[in-house]
Amino acid sequence: MSDGRPLVAVIQFPGSNDDRDAVLALEGLGADARLVWHAESELPAGTGAVVLPGGFSYGDYLRCGAIARFAPIMAAVRELAVTDCPVLGICNGFQILCEAGLLPGVLRANRQLEFLCADVTVTVESTASVFTASSEVGDELVIPVKHGEGNWFGDPELVAELESRGQIVLRYTDDVNGSLGRVAGVANEAGNVMGLMPHPEHAVDPLLGPLGGVPILEGLVAAARARSLVSV
Repeated sequence: MSDGRPLVAVIQFPGSNDDRDAVLALEGLGADARLVWHAESELPAGTGAVVLPGGFSYGDYLRCGAIARFAPIMAAVRELAVTDCPVLGICNGFQILCEAGLLPGVLRANRQLEFLCADVTVTVESTASVFTASSEVGDELVIPVKHGEGNWFGDPELVAELESRGQIVLRYTDDVNGSLGRVAGVANEAGNVMGLMPHPEHAVDPLLGPLGGVPILEGLVAAARARSLVSV
């Protein structure tokens, strides 16, 4: 932790294009955000949280996130994830976490088979995750999306399990891309790993647009700070 700011590692894959946006947003919310190249085998000492940013890792070949799951740095991400370290996957990062088995379900092509770029409204469905700990169920957040494969899907048994455990964290208020149950974001059972298709890093500055990303990223920074204080 630097000057009271928790260290958040932002992973860079070939094709990431929202990595620096994530760094800027996190620094504005009180984090010491550092870029970490995908070929590294270790995260910086003292890492309190990890962000997998949006983009098109490895050109989205095979499937979105299918190659990135094998990047050397992902072994370190897995190791931290099982210690309750906050890990947030945004858009392509969500796809990577699903491909890596760190989150349930899969992301498929949008129902309309077109790239979607728009401000959307999502509803907080669960506050069991560290990322929504300061929110209330029913809160509405306006956050932009920009994706071609954001259609989340899971079989009925999986969806029922996620519902019962509070792992469906965010839902679109409207059916924007065909996602089953309008799911916009899901978490693991422990609540420390979450993926969402909307881009919270683009919704933190009132000069640029909506502020729906603030509580999500603030939740990550707060959890990273708490983790860092315990390890001091």
